[in-house]
Amino acid sequence: MTTARILIADDDASMCSMLSAHLTKRGFEVETFTSAQAAFDAHRSRDFDVVVTDLNMAGMDGLELCERVVQNSPQTPVVLITAFGSLETAIGAIRAGAYDFVPKPFEIETFLLAIERAARHRELQAEVTRLRSVVAGASRFDDMLGESAAMRRVFELIERVADSDTSVLVTGESGTGKELVARALHRRSARRDGPFVPVNCAAVPEALLESELFGHTRGAFTDARTARSGLFVEASGGTLFLDELGEMPLGLQPKLLRALEERVVRPIGASAEVPFDVRLVAATNTDLESAVEEGRFRADLFYRINVLQIDLPPLRRRDNDTLLLAQRFVEQCAERSGKRVTGLSAPAAQKLLAYAWPGNVRELKNAIERAVTLARYAEVVVEDLPEKIQDYRRSRSDGDEPLLPMAEVERRHVGRVLEATGGNKAEAARILGFDRTTLYRKLQRYDL
Repeated sequence: MTTARILIADDDASMCSMLSAHLTKRGFEVETFTSAQAAFDAHRSRDFDVVVTDLNMAGMDGLELCERVVQNSPQTPVVLITAFGSLETAIGAIRAGAYDFVPKPFEIETFLLAIERAARHRELQAEVTRLRSVVAGASRFDDMLGESAAMRRVFELIERVADSDTSVLVTGESGTGKELVARALHRRSARRDGPFVPVNCAAVPEALLESELFGHTRGAFTDARTARSGLFVEASGGTLFLDELGEMPLGLQPKLLRALEERVVRPIGASAEVPFDVRLVAATNTDLESAVEEGRFRADLFYRINVLQIDLPPLRRRDNDTLLLAQRFVEQCAERSGKRVTGLSAPAAQKLLAYAWPGNVRELKNAIERAVTLARYAEVVVEDLPEKIQDYRRSRSDGDEPLLPMAEVERRHVGRVLEATGGNKAEAARILGFDRTTLYRKLQRYDL
């Protein structure tokens, strides 16, 4: 959180000094005033992130100051301090627009926590407002959005390799947007006017996948009533995208390897080979290197396809891209449904940032679509989000970590072992049970 500026109004100068000292130790910038009118004048002339005011002061009291601050600057949270912790006081503070109130006497940690929450609320409000203005601007890379360093590296790599005919392997967890990368590579290549042909290797039955890729002649098998050229030939002049490559049947892998090396396919039942001209982009959410070691994927095919690799980061490692994407999805869903929902409330944004997103961007998009459908206000509020996001608590204890994909668990463990060995790769490899070559590949893959 960036350094927040706090305004304190309290006619007790010693209270002002005490609160200011504690807040300054926490890294806040603080200005104090012993009259509500002086505090309001300062608020109008300077930008403060949080206003703290005592309830009972001579002249203008804390409730009136709260009302004026909220009218003048609705985005500024006001924390009210009161010695009268009754229900009527709380209701009055809420009606005046207070973000929170702290009853006297209070523990200083309770007060500091309230201020930190208010400052975080203001920061999230500012971020949500900023995202509304940038979501349709320079942050977009084709159909992808991202301002994080991890995504800027992905965009740079796409730019560098798009115009090549070299095969590309796109890796990343399920839901990270691997097909979007493949389409961006196609649109930015010299083949952009040719076809983009996607096929999900896991969605096509093994018995049909060979015919789907390489084609067949009429009568080649029982249901082959007409001849078919196959996707390699159909994609000629363009890009063939093989999604879920790790699910490619082992028996079909030698035929795929030969097709890529010879640039020809032999349709099922044909006596002649047919040439093709495609750029291959493949994607997988599995660790193909481990599959090679386990004999589930051919090493020669892996090396033939993995000439250039683009690794998509999971959403939990993309900083505030979560809110950027959420704002974009809100706008898209609102436009489709005709609802007047313009963005996220700050508490909803905080929930989205806290959640671990095991389903990545796909899960976020589904959650926002649900939220916009249920929304009753101009902003998505916490109650509109799925219950598992509302109730999610990120624990710091080792025994209660969020559920994570195995790749993320491995990344964290490798990082901890490397840190524990002081960066000694030989020792880290010994502890992890890897040879050094495997460890180097892991370090490169996980950007450690």
